[in-house]
Amino acid sequence: MSYTGSAPASSSLYWKGMESSGDPPILAGAQSAWDMLSDEQSQKHITTGSGDLNNILGGGIHCKEVTEIGGVPGVGKTQLGIQLAINVQIPVEYGGLGGKAVYIDTEGSFMVERVYQIAEGCISDILEHFPHSHEKSSSGQKQLQPEHFLADIFYFRICSYTEQTAAINYLEKFLGEHKDVSF
Repeated sequence: MSYTGSAPASSSLYWKGMESSGDPPILAGAQSAWDMLSDEQSQKHITTGSGDLNNILGGGIHCKEVTEIGGVPGVGKTQLGIQLAINVQIPVEYGGLGGKAVYIDTEGSFMVERVYQIAEGCISDILEHFPHSHEKSSSGQKQLQPEHFLADIFYFRICSYTEQTAAINYLEKFLGEHKDVSF
């Protein structure tokens, strides 16, 4: 059996002789290397707020991928998670993704007061980098309120392995109902 060299538009793999037989492809979901490169280059990133860390990560945290952050207690993993939950919401007109966030807390370390402070810091940074653009529209003023950032973080507190499994199983449905949540 040999590959025919031309894949149909559906990007499924077909083997010689199958095109005329009407049989379904053996492997569905094949993708050309060109498509893979194009997807990679157009991939969205959530800024970490640190230029050096963004560079190490190839532009920030990649959406639609799993990025694991590890370290000893106290190094800032929770702070980074909260910062990302805020940064994903930076409005598009200010260079962000304008999304929403899901925060799954397995340690009880999510502190709303700290989230509020980080949102205020993010807003302060935006106003520093875009000093006049927020005055142009009332929607820009509404978006740049800490309360708006907090309202767009969907928080799940997980206390057991069973709850964690249930939450993970529920995420597909949840994300289907909340299309503007970035992942």
